[in-house]
Amino acid sequence: MKISNKLISQLSTLAKLEFKEGDFFAIKKDLKKILNFIKVLDKLDVSDVEPLSHISTEINVLREDLIIDYKCKKSAMRNSPVKDSDYFKVKKVIKKLDKR
Repeated sequence: MKISNKLISQLSTLAKLEFKEGDFFAIKKDLKKILNFIKVLDKLDVSDVEPLSHISTEINVLREDLIIDYKCKKSAMRNSPVKDSDYFKVKKVIKKLDKR
């Protein structure tokens, strides 16, 4: 496969990446290394290897969900500079977009 600036440009568009014109040489070099490595992998005999659904055989050990009634709500609300009943009041951080 011939790696050209046009191919890299097309791949960057598909991957939604932006590259400077000066980066193309380094990207070309890296892409050639990747493709050469894939050629090496293609030569391996994997006929006796079963497909994996996960790389690791480790199993997650999860703790049991426990509902705990913490009694610190009142003290937390006392430390809040602005509150409304059971809620902390904070400044608005998300602006609504004007859809025109």
